[in-house]
Amino acid sequence: MTFAIAGVSGNTGRVAAESLLARGEKVRVIVRDAVKGEAWKERGAEVAVADLGDAAALTRALRGVEGAYLLVPPNYAVPRFRDYQDGISRALAAAVAESGVPHVVLLSSVGAQHERGTGPIAGLHATERLLGEIRGTAISSLRGAYFYENFGTSLGAVKEAGVLPSFFPSGFAFPMVSTGDIGRLAAELLLERPQRSRIVELGSSHSVEEIAAVLAKITGISVRVQEGPLDAMVPALTGAGLTEDLAELYAEMTRAVNSGIVAFEGGHRRVESTEPIEQVFRALIGA
Repeated sequence: MTFAIAGVSGNTGRVAAESLLARGEKVRVIVRDAVKGEAWKERGAEVAVADLGDAAALTRALRGVEGAYLLVPPNYAVPRFRDYQDGISRALAAAVAESGVPHVVLLSSVGAQHERGTGPIAGLHATERLLGEIRGTAISSLRGAYFYENFGTSLGAVKEAGVLPSFFPSGFAFPMVSTGDIGRLAAELLLERPQRSRIVELGSSHSVEEIAAVLAKITGISVRVQEGPLDAMVPALTGAGLTEDLAELYAEMTRAVNSGIVAFEGGHRRVESTEPIEQVFRALIGA
């Protein structure tokens, strides 16, 4: 039996593929560029070349597999991010339906139970819905929390000024997780081969203050959280090179997190984070 894994050039897909290979499972990695598949081929994986927005190519990549890990990859250059998400979601759904793959683990997000008001997370609500309509395929929607790795863009300010910038209230705890935990759980869910669709929630609650304390321990310098007002978020993100459309979506998501809307729905299987925060940030700082 073979499992198809998308996103192997990123974090979660890479870890999912590595986890399955380590267990002796057959893996077919899905890459956009054959060159990126060479290293995987050397490790014993099959390589399928397909853009996740190309339903026909993705259908061929999924044919004959026991299960697949799929996601909507980030694309920061598109003019309208939600339109991009919807396009990828339609391609995923068409390929899953046409290929007949019996089980898909979808990388979704905490808060995906809400149809609107959550920025880019609302796009994953639509993805869950589209895939959930496919007959004969069990969908495991892996609703991961906010990535610890998202704080990586602030490490320069931490090292230079002892400041961790944040648009979240410093003491407010909300669900977080490492991309490694997501990849490992995705592999485990694929191996379970469920007969019915399900939602699995992954993450543990932490505050930005806790993250700052971990960074202080690692770096040996005092680190304080510098809270920024939400109305400054869009100018800050566009100044960093994001489109205004995407910056607005991220601001909407942040407001939803801060108001408690982006939270675990409950009533589903819940998995706590296992990778220590310190381990995650030591790796980020080392990189």
